[in-house]
Amino acid sequence: MCGISGWISYARDLRAEQHTVDAMTETMDCRGPDDRGTWISGPAALGHRRLAIIDLPGGRQPMTVDTPRGTVAVVYSGEAYNFTELRAELVARGHRFSTESDTEVVLHGYLEWGEDVASRLNGMYAFAVWDEHKQRLVMIRDRMGIKPFYYYETPDGVLFGSEPKAILANPLARREVGLDGLREVLAFTKTPGHAVWEGMREVEPGTVVTVDRGGLRRHVYWELESTEHTDDRDTTIARVRTLMDDIVRRQLVADVPLCTLLSGGLDSSAMTALAARQLAPAGERVRSFAVDFVGQTESFVADALRATPDTPFVHDVARASATDHQDIVLDSQALADPEVRAKMIRARDLPMGLGDMDASLYLLFKAIRERSTVALSGESADEVFGGYRQFFEEEARRGTTFPWMGETGKHLGIGDESVLRPALVDSLDLGTYVKDSYTSAVSGIQRLDGDSDFEYGMRRISHLHLTRFVRILLDRKDRASMATGLEVRVPFCDHRLVEYVYNAPWALKSFDGREKSLLREATADVLPRSVYDRVKSPYPSTQDPKYALALQGHAKDLLADPGHRVFDVVDQGRLGLAAEVESPQITMASRRGLELTLDLALWLDMYKPTLTLS
Repeated sequence: MCGISGWISYARDLRAEQHTVDAMTETMDCRGPDDRGTWISGPAALGHRRLAIIDLPGGRQPMTVDTPRGTVAVVYSGEAYNFTELRAELVARGHRFSTESDTEVVLHGYLEWGEDVASRLNGMYAFAVWDEHKQRLVMIRDRMGIKPFYYYETPDGVLFGSEPKAILANPLARREVGLDGLREVLAFTKTPGHAVWEGMREVEPGTVVTVDRGGLRRHVYWELESTEHTDDRDTTIARVRTLMDDIVRRQLVADVPLCTLLSGGLDSSAMTALAARQLAPAGERVRSFAVDFVGQTESFVADALRATPDTPFVHDVARASATDHQDIVLDSQALADPEVRAKMIRARDLPMGLGDMDASLYLLFKAIRERSTVALSGESADEVFGGYRQFFEEEARRGTTFPWMGETGKHLGIGDESVLRPALVDSLDLGTYVKDSYTSAVSGIQRLDGDSDFEYGMRRISHLHLTRFVRILLDRKDRASMATGLEVRVPFCDHRLVEYVYNAPWALKSFDGREKSLLREATADVLPRSVYDRVKSPYPSTQDPKYALALQGHAKDLLADPGHRVFDVVDQGRLGLAAEVESPQITMASRRGLELTLDLALWLDMYKPTLTLS
């Protein structure tokens, strides 16, 4: 896991731009604390920051191969979980290797298959190959969009990087955000390819982007397709288990300490239990970590989203699977710390307004990094298996907007309690933006001839979660983890599992009337009964009123500086109302408004973007 950067300029010799390439690369030192490297040849410059996971001495980058037709160089971020099989195939085809790293396998895979190497990889990856003979850059991103990848076209080439900050470090990139960029930040829709910053785009998941002297082209090598599912219930359950065993086995491979993220929910518990079962024959124990808040378990109050605290279930799994477990317990002062908030904004390059949920994730990963370098996460199982409550809500099933908007929209600037300036709210017209985005998102979903209206509706909900919602969560987890130098793997994003379960009829996915029935039954033998019976609970959020009180204090400090740029966006009066209400009575929407405001203020101070608001 690493950070990559690069610059292709067909009109200049980039050997004179070493300092700029270094600056781009060094913005991602957290992503790669173990090593750094750059490679420059004529119009091409590649940069790399390395977090060493496999073949610690042999996986240095940029990595090059000299061929009779010129040098081929690669910078690579991620993991190819099938690299040993690919290596054996390439050896049989005459390739010779000097390291044990998956990066060298990917590089030789390009030499053998060109950009078609993408379809042969199983894993999470974002990489760029410079082909000297063809004078061509090839950028490839994994199927689900687990690893981030951005690019910025210039008059004579392209800039690219794992994160926007790498591109923004180049003087050619404008630090400008317009209305459309703000819409994307606030609307929670994750438009494919949209990067918020003017002129910048994402390499879309499952896509190859090539750049040569003739310009830029995109090619989709994978997308979620509808196919007929013919397996019965027992066969489907068995297939899910077989896939999960294989996926976890592959993702346990590392030359550094590895652990699991354990929330006490079905997803992370099943993953942890399978990992423990696979490691036990070798006498190894799984390290597991969970996040908790001071006093939350003892004073927990059930709400509309969370019926139970996590910790009792976490401990049930830790006992049943005999893990080496540690709870990371956080207090409100740490969650509201402006320095932690700044770390997450710097990690994400954007003001997302998720407050304590972002802060706790960062602090959890920071604590884990002291003991482990790689962590397995249960992220995306809800999207794959149908775990969210909106999968069961009639309004969401009727499909007039993104299914998650009922739960999140009112917290993210769309509802009546928005802290944004009324004139800006009118200009943003988020309702129309969301509607248009939804129409675009559903237009390409394939309906099978045998799909009933109900089945197609459930296919639509699943597709939207797998192509939009999960990408928000994957990006959040990648940025927070890599900001601490921790690699997080996501077994439930294996494309084989995603393809198989996506096409299972809803009657199979919820055959017992509950969420994630297939996953529950496929792993029932390794789960404590308490977890087997537990109802879905989202990522935790603190209930301590001291947290809201701390936010209000920071907001009042901001209000004391009425000339701050944030008030070009935020309404001072509305912010003042949210800052004055007694913290135990503050609504979640008002709390999110405070968090968004504080994020915006720090982002404006740190990045100094030009905002085009008309």
